[in-house]
Amino acid sequence: MSRESFRALEAELKSIHDIEMALELLMWDQQCVMPVGANDQRASQIETMSVFVHERATSEKIGELLNQCADIEAESAHDSYEASLIRVTRRHYELARRVPVELEGRLAQASAEGFALWRDARADNDFAAFLPALEKQIELRTEYIACFDSTDSPYDVLLDRFEEGQTVAKVAPVLDRLKPRLIELTKAVQANQDKVSDAMLHGFFPKNGQEKLSDDIAALLGATETNWRVVETVHPFQQSFGTTDIRLATRYDEAFFSTSFYGTIHEFGHGLYEAQIDPSLNRTPLATGVSMTVHESQSRLMENLVGRGRPFITYAWPKIRETFPEQFDRYGSEDFYRAVNRMHPSFIRVEADELTYGLHIILRFEIERDLFEGRLAAKDLPEAWNGRMKEYLGVDVPSDADGVLQDVHWSEGLFGYFPDYLLGSVLSVQIWEKMLGDLPDLETQIENGEFGALRAWLGERVHWSGSKFTPDETIERVADGPLDPEPYLRYLEAKIDDLYGI
Repeated sequence: MSRESFRALEAELKSIHDIEMALELLMWDQQCVMPVGANDQRASQIETMSVFVHERATSEKIGELLNQCADIEAESAHDSYEASLIRVTRRHYELARRVPVELEGRLAQASAEGFALWRDARADNDFAAFLPALEKQIELRTEYIACFDSTDSPYDVLLDRFEEGQTVAKVAPVLDRLKPRLIELTKAVQANQDKVSDAMLHGFFPKNGQEKLSDDIAALLGATETNWRVVETVHPFQQSFGTTDIRLATRYDEAFFSTSFYGTIHEFGHGLYEAQIDPSLNRTPLATGVSMTVHESQSRLMENLVGRGRPFITYAWPKIRETFPEQFDRYGSEDFYRAVNRMHPSFIRVEADELTYGLHIILRFEIERDLFEGRLAAKDLPEAWNGRMKEYLGVDVPSDADGVLQDVHWSEGLFGYFPDYLLGSVLSVQIWEKMLGDLPDLETQIENGEFGALRAWLGERVHWSGSKFTPDETIERVADGPLDPEPYLRYLEAKIDDLYGI
């Protein structure tokens, strides 16, 4: 009976997964292809599909099958497919059962409606127009939090959505260790701005050239025509619909080169993670990255440790210069290396350098925590945002479009996601150091345009297992220890010394 129950559970999960992918495709289309006038209809479609998925995923049938599979879980090895599938499904099931179907529908609809309102408000630099949608998202997430047992911080419930077991008590010490040193290093670099210039990255870079370069760079790194696509969107993201359907969405800025180039490399890191998951896990809850910290470690590793490293730039420079000869013919690869690694405080998170990026994330973490712990009201967000930007980065925010409205996350109710960007950056350096130890000629391979060993190492150590293990187990397996901010700080200090001599 147990084996038959497991097969029945597996079949039900695959059916639910297929419906989830159809729902995800509706949301991907909304951000990349859909006419803007269709948003109201799309919001209703997303609500209907979300309720349907939630009802299937929380059905009594799933609960009964899980109970009937208890013997298989107990008898199987912890890292076996069977035990992992039952364990992960039970966690998802028990969490989802706490959320009423009606609330799930309202959350989905608010996310779809909020995206369109945010897109227009950002374009118009109008925070007041977005405020009602933001307040609604906070209210809904507060209702969501109330569905769960009391925690030390209400924000813990939201953190746990993206990182199993994550809490303010675990995140805050890491960010508190980083914050004063990042501020100190930022001030030191700011005092030496004349030593590095990024003037070559500003000018006119026709969109068609950027589009071709994005496709070419993704292909050089390992994206294939059969399984990958690069498309345009307002805010960069990656979406997979299985290991053979990877979508990278990037943003083009004809006045600044790095936006799409490094945005594409960043999203490629996410896509590679999804593409290299064991295909036997497809159509199950195991066929995705284990957490956003681990996921962001992959995107930040590709963007910064690979993409902004001298070996990769040496290899890619001829292709970059060939694409934009008028802009780059008078420069060399070392000029480009210094330009794309220039460190200086700026307004936009997705365009921030490696040093100041962490302060953008710390600001968002503190604001989200204050919102849900009752110390900050949504209407006061611009003032809180601008004040912390001045305190941490020393910049005066010129507009809400360049400030509190710049990220899509809050419009979709994605509170609790932001800390994982910085935690992922921290983990990326731990993984990079481990990988260099195992592959001592890796940088030579990269300089020669050989990325097979890089992909294979990440596939074996991080990607293949999907979400079979917990985030903590995965980090322990790949980094031989827990999350540690010290290697990240040493890496930043070494790069600052290389660029600025300080």
